[in-house]
Order: sequence, then structure tokens, then C-alpha cells
Amino acid sequence: MCGIIGYIGERPAQSILLSGLKRLEYRGYDSAGMATFLPQKNTISVRKLPGKVRGLEELLKKKPLVGCLGVSHTRWATHGAPNQVNAHPHLDCKGEIAVVHNGIIENYTKLKAELIKEGHKFSSQTDTEVIVHLIEKFLKSANLEEAVRKAVSQLEGSFAIGVISQKEPDKLVGARKDSPLIVGLGKNENFLASDVPAILEHTKDIIFLDENEVVVLTKNGFKVSDLDGKEIAKKPNRINWDITQAQKQGYRHFMLKEINEQPKAIENVLSARIEKQAQKIIFEEQKIPEEQLRSVKNIAIVACGTAYHAGMVGKYILESTCAIPVSVDVSSEFRYRDLLIDKNTLVIAISQSGETADTLASVRQAKKYGSPVLSICNVLGSTLTRESDGVIYTHAGPEIGVASTKAYTAQLVTLYLFAFYLARLKNFGPGKIDRYLQELQGIPKKQEEILRTQDSIARLSRRHSHFGSFLFLGRNINYPSALEGALKLKEISYIPAEGYAAGEMKHGPIALIDEYRAVVCIAPESKVYEKMISNIQEIHSRQGKIIALATQGDQKIKELTQEVICIPGVDEFFSPLLVALPLQLLAYHIAVKRGCDVDQPRNLAKSVTVE
Repeated sequence: MCGIIGYIGERPAQSILLSGLKRLEYRGYDSAGMATFLPQKNTISVRKLPGKVRGLEELLKKKPLVGCLGVSHTRWATHGAPNQVNAHPHLDCKGEIAVVHNGIIENYTKLKAELIKEGHKFSSQTDTEVIVHLIEKFLKSANLEEAVRKAVSQLEGSFAIGVISQKEPDKLVGARKDSPLIVGLGKNENFLASDVPAILEHTKDIIFLDENEVVVLTKNGFKVSDLDGKEIAKKPNRINWDITQAQKQGYRHFMLKEINEQPKAIENVLSARIEKQAQKIIFEEQKIPEEQLRSVKNIAIVACGTAYHAGMVGKYILESTCAIPVSVDVSSEFRYRDLLIDKNTLVIAISQSGETADTLASVRQAKKYGSPVLSICNVLGSTLTRESDGVIYTHAGPEIGVASTKAYTAQLVTLYLFAFYLARLKNFGPGKIDRYLQELQGIPKKQEEILRTQDSIARLSRRHSHFGSFLFLGRNINYPSALEGALKLKEISYIPAEGYAAGEMKHGPIALIDEYRAVVCIAPESKVYEKMISNIQEIHSRQGKIIALATQGDQKIKELTQEVICIPGVDEFFSPLLVALPLQLLAYHIAVKRGCDVDQPRNLAKSVTVE
């Protein structure tokens, strides 16, 4: 989950690499480092230290790096504690080669032992250091490109690497397997990075490297080849994101900005996907034939974290509209199960980044059974989209905050649209689908209504920031909302929180109710509203501290608690799209009140690219 950026060109590398690291810091912030080639001294110089990128920035003010070739890294620690020695870049024995790495080398212990026997000296506890020593070993009898190719051929596990050498200072070499790596093309300069935002201010022409590919960059060109040295033709993709989308634009945190962007993000999805005159749903990237979709007998959804909760809502949506059985699995479990899927099972993989390791492994496993794979993803050209049979992009724009907000609701909207699309293919309830489409298009305005009340949500949140634990309860289609609300609070405030189906309360969780625990009850108008009211009464009678999410004008709720967050009236089928916003704001303002770093919560990274 580490972040990599490399540069070769005519401009000073330090400022380019540093600004790129800042935009990649959501991928890890245990330590940061940079290496550049100094042409005057014909040496590689390194600056690195534990902590966030701002610490590296201060170090570089005192000890700047010069040169127009360099690599840099922000780390999420796996092997070895987050300290200066284990920070990247790593150097070979003579300090002539620098390597940055994202991934996990599973056979590093064996490789390290062999290299030590051959006389190599190791200074860190990381798995990464074996890579630079392998390159050093092969560079004795090969050029840099060939040495990198030979080195990575010996690696087991996942890697995306950037390499520079003082012996070939006109080259920047990269390679990848199971970890993302992209190339950015500029005029008299080129870039290597883990993710698009790192280089978006410099270029929008991006090449997405595929599995087991090696790239050699010079300032004037690039060459991509496989591990056997066979050259591969690659064409750049034009990215339509604007750099301002990856900036805070006056908001205190990226998370708050992205919460407030949700109405616009959903509007973008709807306008791109619905042809208003005919109310036709358009999925231009969805390449699975309609006849194949009509013959689907069941659906399996795989995802991780927040995307998994979106998938759980998707189960309710798809079963309700398409009358088709749907299972939902956490990707890390799905990939190791004895699967009962076949060519008649549609596998839907959901991932914001398209680089989630467990979801990619699940997709590869599903394809062995002959199942068609449809991915719902936010990132153009990501590994997941390239390995899927069909793709639906969520068009949410870059999401920088580690805790997912606008990507979640964009995933939900996409699931609604796909369900309606599939229902029409199967000729289920055409009148109902037309009505649903009309109501869905009104959701952004209802979300804007909620955002206009965020000051009152902030005050309520601050009043409850001292509670030591939270319980989130929901029923039916808002049971996943309860899980997502609890996850948001845990992620950014570090308060223990649990989400439950409210009907399960008497099967254990009711034992937790006391005056020290806040209980968030999701109770908009619905067919299970009276059941939720009964749950709330049970909590009230046990002196539980209740925060209720209810429909505007609900007086019954106010008899049980004064702490009510109101949402506009909506068909309960679409209520998760409204409920998500106050739950996100509740978590955000509690975390801010507690002094937490909401954009970069401890121990977390945005994209989990290792198992």
C-alpha cells in the first residue's frame, strides 16, 4: 500500500517528487524518503526518515537534493518497523543503485540468506532490500534493464518498483506484479507512480502497466517489455480528472470536501448513465453480452471494507428488482472458499481503486470457474478493470481521504442503475423500474438538503464525542448502513463501534446498553419502521443514549430522544443514499473533536494492495 513516484527529465526532481508524495500519502505514512542522482558528483544521494511526508519536506529544506532523476516513497510498513533504516529508498552495497517498492516479497528470507552468503551486506529488516541487492548482483554482467528483469524474475509475491543507477543515469526503470504502477508521459520528461493523483499536475497522458511488465523511461521516451524482454506496444490513456479535484479547495480536510461532493458526484453518474429522453441506461464500458446477462442464474458480489457494505446494499437492490439470488462475500474469504459458481454466475467485483489485492485474487479465482466478471470501479485503467469482462466506472473523481465517502455512494448509485438495467433485460416490472429511475434522479437534491443541516449534525456529534463506544442499529436495506456507520467511526476516531441488524439486539447486543454507550438508530420511514421504534423503546428503557436518524416530521422518535438527525422523505429503497451522509458527518465531527487525523488515520492506507 506504499506510494511510489519517480521522475526523469530536465527539471529539478526534488519538488516534483515531494509534491507527488504529498498526493500519495493516503497510501501510507509510516516513513518517507527520496533518492536523486547528483550529476556533478556522479553519485546517488538519499534523504529518508520515519513519519509523514512533512518531516521529509523539513529535512529537504535543510539538506536539499539536486538532480533531474529520482525516486521517492511513502511507506505503509509490512516487514520491519517504521524507522529510518527501514524507510525507502534502499541502496545496494556500494550505494550505486536505489530502489523503492510497494508490495510484499514472500521469498525474501531465502533470497536474503543466499545473498548474504555471496557477500552482500544488509542494513534493514525489510523484504525490499533483497531487490536492490539482486539488481546489484545481475548488474555485474548486464545493463540496468536486464538486471531488473532478472531480479524480479526471482521474486515471489507482489511488487511495483522504481529503480535508478548511477551507472545509467539516463534511465528510470520500473516493474510490476500484483501491485499498481503507472507511467506518465510529458514533454522532455516522464514519470513513474503508484497512482494518477501523484502526477496529475504534470500530465494527463497515462500508461497503465500490466502484470509482469518492465518499463524503461528516458526523458524523451519509454519502452515496455515482458519478463522475457519482448517489447510490448502501449498507447497512453487520456485522464479527464482535473488537478483541483485532488486538492482541498478551502475545506479543512479531504474527507469533509468529499462528503460535500456527493450530490455532484451522483449527479455526474446519473447524467452519464441515463439518456433522459428515453430513460435508457447506458453502460458504454460494459462488454458482457446482453444475452449472457439474461441467462445469469445467480450473482456473487465480492468486495472489501466500505465496498463490501455497498455490495450488501446491492444484494437487497438486485434481489428486489431482478428476482435473482445474490450472495455477498468479503474478498479475503471468497478467494479461499470452495466456490459453487459457474458460467451462469455473474461475479460483481467492487473496488474504488481497482487494485485491492484480495478482490483481484477473487476475480482471478472466479474466472477459473468460467464466471463472467463485472467490475464496479472508480479508477480508469486499473488492474481490476483490465481483468474484468465488463466494467462500470463510478465517475466519482479522485478520493483522497482514507475513509471512503463519495466513492461509497457512487458505488451504490451504480448498483441501483445496474439492477434496473438487468431488470429491464429480464423484463421484470418495467413500470416499477421507470418509477424508480425518476426517484433516483431526485436523490442529489435530497442529499443537498442534508448537507445544509451539517452545522446541527456537527453540534450533535461534538456532544457525543466523549462516549467510549457506539452501537449502530439498522434493519432491512439499512442494516448495511449500520455496519458502514460503525466502520466510519472506528476508522477515523478510533472509538470502538459495532453495527448490528436491529432484530438481533435481543440476541446479545442488548447486554451492552448502558449510560456510557451511544446507540445510533437508523429509523427512516419504512416497512420496518414500527420494529425500529420497538428497538428504540427497549434502549430508552435501559437508559441508553440514543441518536436517531429519522424522516423529517417524525414526532414519535422525538418522544424517545431529543438527539435526532432528520433526512428528507424518500422511498426506503433509496434511503441508504441519504443515510450515508449524516453517518459520515457524525464520524467526521466526532473525530475532529477528539483531535484525530481524519484524512490519514493511524495504521490505515487508502488502497490495500497487499494481502
